[in-house]
Amino acid sequence: MAKGEGAESGSAAGLLPTGILQASERPVQVKKEPKKKQQLSICNKLCYAVGGAPYQLTGCALGFFLQIYLLDVAKVDPLPASIILFVGRAWDAFTDPLVGFCISKSSWTRLGRLMPWIIFSTPLAIIAYFLIWFVPDFPLGMERSHGFLWYLLFYCLFETLVTCFHVPYSALTMFISTDQSERDSATAYRMTVEVLGTVIGTAIQGQIVGQAKAPCLQDQNDSEVALEAVNRTQSTGSLKETQNAYLLAAGIIASVYVICAVILVLGVREQREPYEAQQAESMPFFQGLRLVMSHGPYVKLIAGFLFTSLAFMLVEGNFALFCTYTLGFRNEFQNLLLAIMLSATFTIPIWQWFLTRFGKKTAVYVGISSAVPFLILVALMKSNLIVTYVVAIAAGVSVAAAFLLPWSMLPDVIDDFHLKHPHSPGTEPIFFSFYVFFTKFASGVSLGVSTLSLDFAKYKKQGCSQPEQVKFTLKMLVTMAPIILILLGLLLFKMYPIDEEKQRQNKKALQALRDEASSSGCSDTDSTELASIL
Repeated sequence: MAKGEGAESGSAAGLLPTGILQASERPVQVKKEPKKKQQLSICNKLCYAVGGAPYQLTGCALGFFLQIYLLDVAKVDPLPASIILFVGRAWDAFTDPLVGFCISKSSWTRLGRLMPWIIFSTPLAIIAYFLIWFVPDFPLGMERSHGFLWYLLFYCLFETLVTCFHVPYSALTMFISTDQSERDSATAYRMTVEVLGTVIGTAIQGQIVGQAKAPCLQDQNDSEVALEAVNRTQSTGSLKETQNAYLLAAGIIASVYVICAVILVLGVREQREPYEAQQAESMPFFQGLRLVMSHGPYVKLIAGFLFTSLAFMLVEGNFALFCTYTLGFRNEFQNLLLAIMLSATFTIPIWQWFLTRFGKKTAVYVGISSAVPFLILVALMKSNLIVTYVVAIAAGVSVAAAFLLPWSMLPDVIDDFHLKHPHSPGTEPIFFSFYVFFTKFASGVSLGVSTLSLDFAKYKKQGCSQPEQVKFTLKMLVTMAPIILILLGLLLFKMYPIDEEKQRQNKKALQALRDEASSSGCSDTDSTELASIL
């Protein structure tokens, strides 16, 4: 940075004897101007927010359509398909702390410490994503084994590469600005775009590959005969058209992925904390992990959101089956999902205003608990399409809060950690990667519990209807179980110690730390310049 003349004179006065300076050259004390508040432009916030879309686009497409694609298009048997889905999710959860460890060991470059991960993972990720939706021609007799290995390999590879994008992108929240209010505002932009990304992903994949639906079986006892009849009547040309539809959808989503990554890299500048820049190297990973996991506010925040995330994951994972079999809306699932996500997209700015006006803890209580009345209504009402749409739109309000609040509260926890451990740089990726790990862990638990419960209830594969005990189990998984988990999560939030007053205190203390580090850096630079002049 360029410095004023007063700063250089003050630095000279500190090094040269006062006697050799003339009276007119005596140092003049210049009043230090207060640092201007660092602000992000709307363009910066939008560019940062757009970077969150790729993860949601691909995740939505894989989450809702990969299973039917493996079974009906790629012709993978049910057991290998379930192994692919389970191992892929487990591997996805494992890679988050692994990538966080690698990032914590990374050094700063001209592009920053996080941006290189985003740049180099993007082209490899879109290749792996495209190959997931590609059906290769394997030799006769080897389709099952080769197909299983193909999809398992590229599914796990893509999850690894998208983690190399998403974990540094999540940690980037701490490096786009040193001002907490600006980070909160950027997070609101990001959550809006991410929810919009789920809407776009659902629309693209659903509209293009909507014809790739497997026919249901009227009689479970004749399932094998019926499946053979379906396979005989389905022409090779029709199957090829379905495969091409999945490839087209994958190509469009991959193109959007690249465009969003380019906008993020060109529109966002990664900024280093002044006090962190003075540290020679990052803290060792396991030492940092031990400090992070012993930080009380982080543990309480993660525990609370673990229960609430598990609640929403149960609803998400069983929503299609609940609409199809319990409510009887087989052809309305995609439209109901769009209603939820559009409602969430439009209400995220409202929640951003609410948490700014009333505080984040209040927003947690109001936002997450607002889902409970609608879940009770779904449990008690009979099948009614209009009422279901009203409930879906209202549920989107709570989904918006669940999207926004964790990412808005994590920076507060990290700031509190930095005040207690000022000489522990490089821990930000650990905070974000382990939060994502626990979220994906909740997703895996919800998937396992749901599948096991439906198995006990005698779920009929590919059936046009289900027994009453299956319908009742689905209703419990979508209503009562999430309600109990939400209430447990809100009880844990009562112990979360960072309220609005604590945030203000931390903000002042951090600003003083940054000012002190900046002043120290300026003095060192002035002395170097004076030595060069002399």
